Amino acid sequence: MTGVAKGTVARLLIEVGKACYLYQYKNLKKLQSRRIQCDEIWSFCYAKQDNLPEKKRGKLGYGDVWTYVAIDTDTKLVPCWLVGLRTANYAYQFMSDLAKRLTNRVQLTTDGHRKYLDAVDDVFGNNIDYAMLVKLYGADPKGDKRYSPSECLGTETHVIKGSQDPKQISTSFVERQNLTMRMNMRRFTRLTNGFSKKVDNLKHAVALHFMYYNFVRVHKTLGVTPAMAAGITDHVWTIEDIVNLQFQFEAMSSPKIFPVSN
Repeated sequence: MTGVAKGTVARLLIEVGKACYLYQYKNLKKLQSRRIQCDEIWSFCYAKQDNLPEKKRGKLGYGDVWTYVAIDTDTKLVPCWLVGLRTANYAYQFMSDLAKRLTNRVQLTTDGHRKYLDAVDDVFGNNIDYAMLVKLYGADPKGDKRYSPSECLGTETHVIKGSQDPKQISTSFVERQNLTMRMNMRRFTRLTNGFSKKVDNLKHAVALHFMYYNFVRVHKTLGVTPAMAAGITDHVWTIEDIVNLQFQFEAMSSPKIFPVSN
């Protein structure tokens, strides 16, 4: 399709992916956000969880992989994300990264992942207005519908701390971002052979996706890119601008963003 070797494309993904992560890590800061939504999207690497040998279970890069995503509901900017496991350590790391990017108190809504409770408390203390939106699902589908998600029967709202605007307790924007990820990255498409074989390549692909989403893709509702709406840049970027980032950061090493243990 491209006229070049598969290995060449893979190396370009790695080089540009690292640069995309570094640029956003350094520049998506001092954000004056008011409302943030967080969620996790599932994917898998190497093999499905049920097919893993015992020695590879519980290790990042084998079986279930979760990408934590935060989104500003006003600017639609994704200020941070984290590819990891659905554990307390990764939840804390994700919230720590988010807190460093904000300049003021925000109203935060997450899904019902209970690891957030301690993570938000440890990172933000009382300087947060925090609520959980818990979805209630029915029984798992059977037969021909076994690949479909369970029916959502309703939601429960749990105000954890601070004062809340009830109308803003929602995860709809971050869930829509999950759909955008599945539509734009084949690695997240269900029931295909496009899943990542290596977790590092998944991380690079996610960084590239959010670079394009934040800086290149003009949001239909806003009329500008999320990065422009947030005051991070004053113009729409091009694909060439993204590719050229690798030359800016090629001599730099990536900061350590993942926990030592799971």
